[in-house]
Amino acid sequence: MKKIFFIAGEPSGDLHASNLVKAMKLINPLLDIQGWGGDLMSSQGVVLKNHLKNLSFMGFFEVLMNLRKILNNFKLCKNQLLEFQPDVIVMVDYPGFNLRMAKWAKKRGFKVVYYISPQIWAWKESRIKTIKSNIDHMYCILPFEKEFYAKHNYKVHYLGHPLMDEIAHFEANYNNSIFKKNKPIISILPGSREQEIDRKLGLMLKAVSKYTDFDIYVACAPNLDMKFFSEYKDQYRDVYFVSGETYKLLLESDFAIVTSGTATLETSLFRVPQVVCYKSSNISYFIARMIVDIKFISLVNLILNREVVKELIQNDVNVTNIQNELDLLINDSDYRNKMLKGYDELIKTMGQEGCSKKIAQDLLKHY
Repeated sequence: MKKIFFIAGEPSGDLHASNLVKAMKLINPLLDIQGWGGDLMSSQGVVLKNHLKNLSFMGFFEVLMNLRKILNNFKLCKNQLLEFQPDVIVMVDYPGFNLRMAKWAKKRGFKVVYYISPQIWAWKESRIKTIKSNIDHMYCILPFEKEFYAKHNYKVHYLGHPLMDEIAHFEANYNNSIFKKNKPIISILPGSREQEIDRKLGLMLKAVSKYTDFDIYVACAPNLDMKFFSEYKDQYRDVYFVSGETYKLLLESDFAIVTSGTATLETSLFRVPQVVCYKSSNISYFIARMIVDIKFISLVNLILNREVVKELIQNDVNVTNIQNELDLLINDSDYRNKMLKGYDELIKTMGQEGCSKKIAQDLLKHY
């Protein structure tokens, strides 16, 4: 029986790993799979050895504050790998942890596959040396990454983006709206970490309070207890808070305010006009500005290498700027249609669905 150990430390990694596991088990139902991840991976039969709620720390300052816990996680993971002795370790994104684990694992003779490349094209390009030395196989999910790695004489595989599968499956199986749709909808996607939500959600909610002709919905990440949102719900009683229904919400939404990350790409694939917001701690942002070398922060703009969606960053995330951008999206059809045409180009660039199946076939063929 082939043994595989997955390491995913964030909700997006849990999603993509769960779909990959599902595709792998269709090929070989007898796979013995353990790993780190979340409820989605568990639902596909992965024996969880650590839950992602214990793993996600955002920003430089937050990492320092939780350093002891992070070091204990390294020790725990090493012991579990030595005990399980997998045929291959599949590391899913989560580079701060996974690249260090890859170096340790390679020295001990484990085969290491990386799924969803670290964003070394944005910062710490020197990590290419670690990747070339310690990663046996790399599966990228952004079209431009293949060319980036080719410049460094490292062959990677781009077999599509897993979100194309996820969204196609959702749309094919979604029948009935869960929303009243009495009015058009502005949705808020504030992120999946408590820290980032606390920095922005209050501003986002205050910004949309003037749009009385719209229903306002907040997409609450399923990894967070709804009690966390109690304070916001008490203050904004006309706003609907829904958990674990992001795709249903996006399918029904007319406009969106989105935290930078995977959600910006998801929103564009559902063709919802959006304004992107990013706000970290002042210390983390200051350090990031010193070392990050990219023109954009949203995946939409990065993939197309131009501004398709408006990005509000750090101090620009304020009520006035959010309202100005929403006003443009709502009232200026030319402005809105230009964004939608950009989405169409993005969808064409991303390629066809079938990513998880293709990667599962390739991975099991080699390992």
